[in-house]
Amino acid sequence: MKQIGLTAAEFGPQGWLPIEAKARATEVKKYGLTPVGAFFLSVMHNPDFDPIPMVNKELDAFEAAGGDYLILATDSGRNGYDDRPVLDETGWKTLFTNLDRIRDVCTSRDVTACLHPHWGTMVQNRDEVIRVLENSSIGLCLDTGHLACGGTDVVELVREYADRMDIVHAKDVHKEMADKLLPGEITWSEGIRAGMFGPIGDGDIDFAAIVKLLDEAGFDGYYVLEQDIMIDEEPPVGDGPIINARKSFEALSALDH
Repeated sequence: MKQIGLTAAEFGPQGWLPIEAKARATEVKKYGLTPVGAFFLSVMHNPDFDPIPMVNKELDAFEAAGGDYLILATDSGRNGYDDRPVLDETGWKTLFTNLDRIRDVCTSRDVTACLHPHWGTMVQNRDEVIRVLENSSIGLCLDTGHLACGGTDVVELVREYADRMDIVHAKDVHKEMADKLLPGEITWSEGIRAGMFGPIGDGDIDFAAIVKLLDEAGFDGYYVLEQDIMIDEEPPVGDGPIINARKSFEALSALDH
């Protein structure tokens, strides 16, 4: 990451870095990288489950490891990302309330909570994203890949809601594959294995328009580069994802004014 030119890092999935917070921070800071924050998956639609204790435990880790963003994903409560329940009105109301509660708890501890629309979670499709924006105060993690897979026109979303974007997860998408997800022609894991996501500039996301709109709105948050791949070898052979990561960094840097 440092060799590519990156200056900061999210902590990523549990186990990629040390689990213990202080050890995790030490590992990142050893390379001069600023901790950005962490992805946080939790059930938020169940009236009988309170996510706040889990949030506070994660924020305790932030105090030790650093980080400014708690990036929320609304866990379906089921295994994997290929199946999810349908929410009733009580479920939606509970979800909106919990998102606002989590945002307030994070604000009180100087952390920004934002929602990551994510395939296979309770906020996946375009209408679900808009429903959250219209019924809660939470900001968004603009994940260009997951939003496109859920049928969202990412440029139009930014055009209308640029002031609600807190952080960007930037990855490009091959639309001909992503368009097969909603009809059920392929699963999420099949799409990733087939190369549905590619380095910035190789897919169909209009990053030039997105960066321009965010610049005009005064966005000053992070652009986090992501490269979703399936690795069958442990450890991966060759350069792994570094070639695509470098290509994405160079393409996005050329758009940064």
